[in-house]
Amino acid sequence: MSSPSSARQRTKRGTTPVPDPNLGSTKENIVADANITKLAHKKVASSDWDYRLAMVIVTILGFVTRFYGISHPDQVVFDEVHFGKFASYYLQRTYFFDVHPPFGKLLFAFAGWLVGYDGAFLFENIGDNYISNKVPYVAYRSMPAMMGALTVTIVFSIMWESGYSLPACLVATALVLFDNAHIGQTRLILLDATLVLFMALSVLCYIRFYKLRHVPFSRKWWKWLLLTGVSMSCVISTKYVGAFTFFSIGVPVMIDLWDLLDVNRKQGALSFPEFGKHFAARIIGLIVIPFLMYLFWFQVHFAILTRSGPGDDFMTPEFQATLSDNLMTQQAVGIEYGDNIAMRHKDTRVYLHSHFDKYPLRYDDGRISSNSQQVTGYPHNDTNNLWQILPSTATPDLNERTQVRNGDIVRFRHIVTDSWLLTHDVASPSMPTNQEFTCVDHEAAGGDRYQDTLFEIRIENGKPGQDFKTMSSHFKLVHYPTKVAMWTHPTIPALPDWGYKQAEINGNKNLLQSTNLWFVEEVPGLPEDSPRRRKEEKKVKSLPFMQKYLELQRAMFYHNNALTSSHPYASFPIHWPFLLRGVSFWTNSETKEQIYFLGNPVGWWFASSVLAILVGILFADQVSIRRGVDALDKRARSRLYNSTGFFFLIWAAHYLPFYIMGRQLFLHHYLPAHLASALVAGAVVEFIFNIEPADLASFTDAQIQDGVKKGAKSVSTQPRPVRERIAGQSLLATWAASMAFIAVLVWAYLFFAPLTYGTPGLTVEQVIARKWLNYDLHFAK
Repeated sequence: MSSPSSARQRTKRGTTPVPDPNLGSTKENIVADANITKLAHKKVASSDWDYRLAMVIVTILGFVTRFYGISHPDQVVFDEVHFGKFASYYLQRTYFFDVHPPFGKLLFAFAGWLVGYDGAFLFENIGDNYISNKVPYVAYRSMPAMMGALTVTIVFSIMWESGYSLPACLVATALVLFDNAHIGQTRLILLDATLVLFMALSVLCYIRFYKLRHVPFSRKWWKWLLLTGVSMSCVISTKYVGAFTFFSIGVPVMIDLWDLLDVNRKQGALSFPEFGKHFAARIIGLIVIPFLMYLFWFQVHFAILTRSGPGDDFMTPEFQATLSDNLMTQQAVGIEYGDNIAMRHKDTRVYLHSHFDKYPLRYDDGRISSNSQQVTGYPHNDTNNLWQILPSTATPDLNERTQVRNGDIVRFRHIVTDSWLLTHDVASPSMPTNQEFTCVDHEAAGGDRYQDTLFEIRIENGKPGQDFKTMSSHFKLVHYPTKVAMWTHPTIPALPDWGYKQAEINGNKNLLQSTNLWFVEEVPGLPEDSPRRRKEEKKVKSLPFMQKYLELQRAMFYHNNALTSSHPYASFPIHWPFLLRGVSFWTNSETKEQIYFLGNPVGWWFASSVLAILVGILFADQVSIRRGVDALDKRARSRLYNSTGFFFLIWAAHYLPFYIMGRQLFLHHYLPAHLASALVAGAVVEFIFNIEPADLASFTDAQIQDGVKKGAKSVSTQPRPVRERIAGQSLLATWAASMAFIAVLVWAYLFFAPLTYGTPGLTVEQVIARKWLNYDLHFAK
C-alpha cells in the first residue's frame, strides 16, 4: 500500500503527468513529456466541468438534507442533555468534567456566544422545551448541520482527487449524502459531526499531500502536510477515537518513508541526509504540530472554566483550589483526634461502612474467611458510616484534642458496633490477592491484634505535617504493618446476599493507584460556633498547565474506561455493519412522532457487501498470482491495492478496535467507519465495471510510456476504436447501474425520513412497515 491515490502512471486532473524516472532525460523524452502534458491539460480543461457541477449539486443537497426542519423538535433530544449543557457551562465559565476532549464542545459554546446567549439553560432533561426557556437551539444545531453538509463535499473531493470516474464519485458520495444516520446525527447538538468532518478532511489533505510527493518541500507540499496534521489534531481533540485516524494516515506515511529509503532502487533513492529531512518534516507536520494544537484546546478549556462547578469532585483538592467560589475549599474543616468522621471513596462515592453481620466461614469458591465483622462500601448516608479517629496509643487521652496531620499513625473505632478497624493477611471475599478488611472487639484490638489496627494517613500530594481536613484532603489509608491501601473499585463484583449487595472493601498492595483515594465528607455534630468553622478568605491558587492537563487526562481515561454499565440501546460492533438495531432519540406520545437513530439500510447493506466483495477479490488475486495466473493488469492491481486498499485500511482502523473496548458502545461509533466503507464502495464499483481512466482516456499507460520513448507523435496517431468503444460501453453501463442504485438509495432515505426528522407522525401500520429487522420503534401498537 504505497499510496492512497492511484498508482497508475497517469495524469491526474489539474496536475502534470509524472514522467518515469527510469527513462532518463534525453531531449526526445523532454519533448515527449511536454507534448503529453499539453495534451493532458487540454483534455482536463474540457472535461472538469462535469465534476465541478456534480460537486455543487451534492453540496446543495447536503445542506438541504441536513438543514431541512432543523427547528423540529423544539425540545432537548437524547445526548443534547450533555453537550448542550457543556456549552452552557462554558458560557457561564463554570468548571465541568467530561470524558471527551474540549474542541467539539468549544465549537458549540462559540455558536452560543456568537448569538449572544448567556448559557442560563442547563439542558437537564430530555424533552425540556427550548422555546419556553429562550434557548437559541437552532444556532447550536446549525453548527453540526453545516459540518455534516461539508462532509458530503469532502467525500466527493476525496474520490475526485483519487482519480475515480464521476459515477464512482457519485456512488460514494450518495452513500453519505442520503444516509439517515449521518443526517440524524448532524442535525443535533452532538459531537459526531465534528469528528466525521475532520476525519474525512484528514484523508483528503493527505491525498493532496501525497500527490505532491515529486515536488517535496515546495509551498503546496508543506501546506497539505500541515493541513493533514491540523485536521487530525481536530479529530482527536473532539474524541479520543480520533487516534484511529492517526493510525489510518500513519500506516501509508510509514510505507511512503520506507519507499523513499529503498536503497535497492537503481535511480531515485534518497541519501540519508535527504531522508532525514523527509522524516523530520513528517514528524513536525503529523505529530508535533497536532499535539501542540491538542494542548492548545485544553489551555483554552482551563482559561474559560475558572469558576467552581459540578466537575470539581473529579479533581484533586489542589486543582479545585484554582477555581473561584470552590465549596470544597470553603467548607473544609480541620480534623482532630476524637472526631467522628464519615469517609467516602473518591471514585465510587461509597462510604466506609460496617455492621454486626460477619463474613461467611466459607465462600462459594471454597476459601476460608476470618468469619469476623464485615466492612463494606455503602452508597447512602447512615449512622453505620461513622468512625472515631484516634491516635495510635493503646489508651488515648482525648482531654487535649489535637489536629490530625499528614503522616500520622491512627486507629479507627466504629461507633455503632464499638469495634476497631483492622486488616490482616486473610484473602478478601472476591480477590484472593487482596487483604480482607474487618473489625475486632476491644479486647483483641488492645491485645495481640493491636498492630493490625494501625493505619497511616497519606494525603495525596500533601506536605509533611499538613493538616488533615474534610473535603479538601484526598488521602490513602495505608495499613501500617502490611503496607496495603484501603481500596474499592466499580469493577469489583458486589458482595452476595450475605453482604447485602454492598461494595467490597479490601487491601490493595499497589499503593500507587489513584483509585486508593478517599476523603472525609464531614465531622457530624460539630457546633456551629466552633472555631474550626471560622473561614479565612482564601485566594485562588494557580497550578502549572501541564500539571492540570495530566491530572485531567488521568481522570478522563479512568472514567471513560469505567463506562461499562448496560444501556437499553447499547449495541455490539458486530451489529453495526448490518444495521441490526438503532437508538431511540426522542418521542412525542401526543403526535406519535419519534426520532429513531438509524442508517439507510440499503446503503449500509450495500457498503458492507462491497467490503466482503473486496476481501474476496484480493484473496482471489493472491491465489491466482501464486498459481501463475495474472488476471489483472499492473495498473488495475496497483489501483486496487493502493487506493482502494487505503480506503479499506481507514474502515478497518475505525471499526475493528471497538471489539477490544469494554465501555458502552452505540451505533454512532460506526459513522467514521461507514464513511470509509462508502469510499470503498465507490472504488470497487469502478473496479468491477473496469472504467477507463477519466483523464487521458485516449491512451493506455503502456502507450504513454511508449510515446515517451519514441516521441509523442506516435502516441497521438495510434487509433484505438475498439478500446474506445469498449470503454464507452463500460461507462454507459456504470452510469446506468449507479443511477439505478442511487434511486433506490434515495427511496430508502425518504422512506425512513420520518424517523430521522421526527415528523410527520406515523400510523401503527406505517411504523410496522419500517420494522425491517425488528427495529425497536415506538408506537408500533
